[in-house]
Amino acid sequence: MNIAYLTLGCKLNYAESSTYERELEKLGHRSVSWNSAEAEAFLVNTCSVTEHSDKKCRNIVRKLHRLAPTAPIFVCGCSAQLRKESLEALDGVVRVFGAWEKGEIVRYIQNYNQGVQACTSQSTSAQACENRPTNATACDAECPNSAMFKAYSSGERTRSFLKVQDGCDYKCHYCTVPYARGESRNAPIADIISQAREIAQTGIQEIVLTGVNTGDFGKTTNESFFDLLKALEEVEGIERYRISSIEPNLLTEEIIDWIASSSHKFLPHFHIPLQSGSDDILSAMGRRYSQADFAHKIAYIRQKMGEDVFLGIDVIVGFPGESDAHFQETYQFLKEIIRPAFIHLFPYSKRPGTPAATMKNQVQDRLKTDRVAELEALCKRLHRDFIEKQIGQTRTVLFESSDKNGFMYGFTENYIKIKAPYDARLVNRMVSMRINKENICHEGEEA
Repeated sequence: MNIAYLTLGCKLNYAESSTYERELEKLGHRSVSWNSAEAEAFLVNTCSVTEHSDKKCRNIVRKLHRLAPTAPIFVCGCSAQLRKESLEALDGVVRVFGAWEKGEIVRYIQNYNQGVQACTSQSTSAQACENRPTNATACDAECPNSAMFKAYSSGERTRSFLKVQDGCDYKCHYCTVPYARGESRNAPIADIISQAREIAQTGIQEIVLTGVNTGDFGKTTNESFFDLLKALEEVEGIERYRISSIEPNLLTEEIIDWIASSSHKFLPHFHIPLQSGSDDILSAMGRRYSQADFAHKIAYIRQKMGEDVFLGIDVIVGFPGESDAHFQETYQFLKEIIRPAFIHLFPYSKRPGTPAATMKNQVQDRLKTDRVAELEALCKRLHRDFIEKQIGQTRTVLFESSDKNGFMYGFTENYIKIKAPYDARLVNRMVSMRINKENICHEGEEA
């Protein structure tokens, strides 16, 4: 079949979708654009991080059915696990795959194409698990497919997202991810290294490590995240690694020391969720650190790596009970103490089944919008300040393959986007460049 793939949400979803696509192509299926008249089937990988995400998933499925009324639609991902019945009810949907059926997707689609009706080996326990999303921890152990589905992306010439961990045991009070993806689990280091070598054989030079709670790697194999980093460092052909997101309590000083002094492949770029700068709100969220803990970790990173390290920080605005004073505490903490290079902002979204959904003092949407706007303005100033400090320095840029209006783009070690006139000879090459005002690609300049 000609299959179109649509992926919503995180890099983890992108890695998994790319793996489905790669495996189906090996079986003879052809990948086409979702809006192509050639599309004969759709695989939609969904997100459920906010109420808007769930609505977007349903709207996309409806749109696909209007575009190709006879094409079967297969649905997987987090919204598929948590909102299965609502997705199954949509016209055109043939099968909705729960979180523990990821290993069945390729075989199911292949059998469907061949007219095989009884095409899953799903057991009664797996069905029970799939239908109990609010008790993911209890049912995870019962499922025959509870091992981590291994995945990596291969859609770009320069970068691959490698899934090293899945699931989460933290159960923060606003989050449905533990129910959508289950308990924290991982494949053995040996398997991850094998995948990294496969990626290297394609010519890709940069790997981004992805997971739900990436730093929790090793829990199911009696290994550690630090063990994984040291093993990846030895993979020939991969010249760069980035850690996509890591909890502040799991980014240990041992790891920071090693990246700062021993490794030339792991880059000075960290994505660390803060969520709030107020201890009151952090406690209400069920987070595992205080404001002081977070400040200490950031200070330690800068002490070891200098001021040029890129720090991306996640913040949730408008959590239940967040007063103006709480918000200002977060604002000042970011502005005066953390000074990140970028802030990833999320207005709080009420998720059914989570403790926060029933908390008192829900914040009005108008206030959330105003607070997001304030932090967006702060983010622009902080990002500009970070960029301006880099002007005049020489960095190594890994250029991507796309020709966009005569320009090509790439990233420095510390995640500054650089542009240059398109030159096919520079694609997927490390290029030493002096940073100046003309070659910096500012936020929003290039889609």
